[in-house]
Amino acid sequence: MAHLKITPAAADQIRRVLDERGQGLGLRVSVKPSGCSGYSYVLDFADDVQADDALFEEHDARVYVAPEALEMLDGSEVDYVNEGLNRFFRFNNPNVKDECGCGESFTV
Repeated sequence: MAHLKITPAAADQIRRVLDERGQGLGLRVSVKPSGCSGYSYVLDFADDVQADDALFEEHDARVYVAPEALEMLDGSEVDYVNEGLNRFFRFNNPNVKDECGCGESFTV
């Protein structure tokens, strides 16, 4: 069974954006072929549950993972970080073998 960790900071941000939006069940994560290294993360709101979604819940926040991304994300940690003026979700993914220089895409 796959595992995905949600940090308290990521959970706070997920809850915050859903509250501001006024609807949604959680964060939906998938991957798509992209960039110079192979894949990139795709984030969206989960407004409904797809039959094949994997659900991870921690700190009162939910992350739904598309089945095609599950193996690539297994063992990852979803975090939310503030770096200077930038705020973003960061995936600490042990399956990543290489990343592009800008950090937008990765290889597994």
